[in-house]
Amino acid sequence: MSPGPGGRRTRPRSALVVGGGVSGLVAAHDLAARGLRVTLVEAEDHLGGAVGAHQVAGLVMDSGAESFATRSRAVPDLLEELGLGDRVVQPHRAGSWLFLPEGAVPAPDSGILGIPADPGAPRLRTALGRAGAARAGLDRRLPAFVGMTERSLGGLVRARMGARVLERLVAPFTTGVHSAHPDDLDVDAVAPGLRQALREHGSLGAAAGALRRAAPAGSNVAGLRGGMNALSETLVRELERAGVKLVTDYDVIALDRDPRRDGWMVIQRQPRRGEKTAVARGELLVMATDGATAVRLLASHHDELQRFMPEPGPQVALATLVVDEPRLDGAPRGTGLLVSEDARGVRAKALTHASAKWDWVREAAGPGRHVLRLSYGRAQADPAAVPPEVALPDDQLIRLALSDASTLMGVTLRPRQLVGADIVRWRSALPRAGVGHARRVAEFRGALAELPDAAAVGGWLAGTGLASVVADTRAQVRALLTEAGVPEDAAPSGAEPARRTPTTPDERTDP
Repeated sequence: MSPGPGGRRTRPRSALVVGGGVSGLVAAHDLAARGLRVTLVEAEDHLGGAVGAHQVAGLVMDSGAESFATRSRAVPDLLEELGLGDRVVQPHRAGSWLFLPEGAVPAPDSGILGIPADPGAPRLRTALGRAGAARAGLDRRLPAFVGMTERSLGGLVRARMGARVLERLVAPFTTGVHSAHPDDLDVDAVAPGLRQALREHGSLGAAAGALRRAAPAGSNVAGLRGGMNALSETLVRELERAGVKLVTDYDVIALDRDPRRDGWMVIQRQPRRGEKTAVARGELLVMATDGATAVRLLASHHDELQRFMPEPGPQVALATLVVDEPRLDGAPRGTGLLVSEDARGVRAKALTHASAKWDWVREAAGPGRHVLRLSYGRAQADPAAVPPEVALPDDQLIRLALSDASTLMGVTLRPRQLVGADIVRWRSALPRAGVGHARRVAEFRGALAELPDAAAVGGWLAGTGLASVVADTRAQVRALLTEAGVPEDAAPSGAEPARRTPTTPDERTDP
């Protein structure tokens, strides 16, 4: 910001948010709450990003995130602010399963990330075997410092509990959730507080159990009745009510400083509909795009940022099947399964039995009707490569999903039982939190601090999951406002009527 009279810095009155995923919506919400005039631009024709909805067989289901981690108050606090606190629901306690080379076995029902609090639990005997359980049991007798210098999740688990726990319990979890092997994941990024808990409790199992018990909901995850898509939809309504200008179909081609207002401005790629090229401005800037876009645009103002260009995240596809099959009423595989990379005959990396996991889905589906959600897209040796299953046309992927669901659930599902199906595809929806992630993020933000009045947020910095993204976004926006001299008690002033362009009669806020 430019100095005001007498050399004092003038307080900013406007902000520009680039990106309309959940991080961009949260950033715009917090900026508007502090009294700034906010403009948000989004390249797609919808808002919400990976927190959206789609309709399958008459059911409105989440098209991306379907739950949030309960390890912190970040998401629950936001939901309370938005009036959604009474819609928070817990998953059914049927437990999840693993699909290993020998078939389906129960997964750990304690701990986190597949790390068992008690590796000697009877339900894990098949997965670990006698030798694997004995090796894992050494964790309680090893000094707490063993494995403490390991930076990857895989290195820590291997040092404390051995290879059997790593490959048969933890790896199916991380490849299913993060599309990455534990050796490729930064332990502090994917399991915040785990190493500190190890210091306090003396063993990895005890640490994992303590983090599980500390979850406010008493469960690793929670959701919203009706789906997590309600979060993005409610944020959009609140932003419209606050007078935030929401602009979709706005593909940013350039980022520049505004010489007239000493702020930021972005220029739109030539619109498809013949309109003139549009410019959006703000005195403060929040980049809430994917990592590649953020680095490309910001590096034009600071060359050092170019070295932080992230590798592309894996492309994933979600196949949602609605089937009529009363034999699934008993939830034969609990709330779903995570699939080992070593398993044969199945190409999916995970299956969620949504109508067994969430009571609201079961009630909406009705008796004998079930919703199965299969995830495809394991990490490839070439990060830019498209996983072969994801490359399949929709109709072929649906047939593959029906076959995989039959194998995983242990119940033959035939095409005539398929009531409806849909495929949702995501590019770079699961950014990699590789070893050294926290250090690289700190270095990136240190370099970004040399640019005036700018911040960057999103999953590529915060890590996978709503809890991480929401907490990081709100912290970065608070820091940006503090640096700019915006007082915490600043009240919204003169909110303009909601403006959203372009608008069509059937436009929705979800994908």
